[in-house]
Amino acid sequence: MSKRAVTLIGVPLDLGAGRRGVDMGPSAFRVAEIERKIRDLGYGVEDAGDLPVRIPETQSPGDPRAKYLQEIKEVCETLRDKVGVVLEEGKRPVILGGDHSIAMGTLAGLSRFFRDRGGRIGLIWIDAHADSNTPETSPSGNIHGMPLAVALGLGPPALVNLPGFSPMVEGSAAALVGIRDVDPAERTNVKALGIGAFTMRDIDERGMRAVMEEAIARASRDTAGIHVSFDLDGMDPDFAPGVGTPSPGGLSYREAHLAMEMLADSGKVVSAEFVEVNPILDHQNGTARLGVGLLASLLGKKIL
Repeated sequence: MSKRAVTLIGVPLDLGAGRRGVDMGPSAFRVAEIERKIRDLGYGVEDAGDLPVRIPETQSPGDPRAKYLQEIKEVCETLRDKVGVVLEEGKRPVILGGDHSIAMGTLAGLSRFFRDRGGRIGLIWIDAHADSNTPETSPSGNIHGMPLAVALGLGPPALVNLPGFSPMVEGSAAALVGIRDVDPAERTNVKALGIGAFTMRDIDERGMRAVMEEAIARASRDTAGIHVSFDLDGMDPDFAPGVGTPSPGGLSYREAHLAMEMLADSGKVVSAEFVEVNPILDHQNGTARLGVGLLASLLGKKIL
């Protein structure tokens, strides 16, 4: 895979969320000049545009325990196939959300591609929330609270089996960083999935460097590379107010950039996604601009 060729894929999906607005996330990233800023780092960039998605006003939510499951599944299938094409071309996919349910499609495409070549993918998931609910444990039925569980093999079969097998990622090769808002019944799922879970208390006590060293070691051990899934609500709302589900007490500006810089230094990152930007709640597109800056750090931008 070429380290210097990036393909942007927009997925303006908000069917998995409880609040409208994150469907405008891909456009917000483009307004923040994401393509130019990647080119400035010496990369070739292709913008593949946005995948087609349905909007809630024209659909029935269906099962209240897993709302819009069929519609979300269709988008994830399309994304799965598109990610596979980008990888086949030897390029690095960067997915712009949209709500975090799109990660199921991203990881389905990645895991299938690398499994076909005898490998497996590692995962670092940065988020305020554990995203490890199932229809049985979710208090809302919103699927953007379920994608990590699905990727690790727990959840509705229609989603769990998106790549044709399960799990997409093994818990031993996955790390969840920055969590601070976990539903009571969800805690059992997190423990059962075997993922490395690093809370904000871990970051407070140990520092971001120690946490990321452990997370990177976990996600790169016997894997073909690392996928980085960054929900901007992992940041403290003081830095990222325009997100789908803000939660106080999150990552600082420098903690987040250090995490991205360390991942870049590892040389292991093969793909990334940035999700849950909600321009309706933002100030002068600052959250999308922050996301673009974090992506630049992940792609190797240095202070000196």
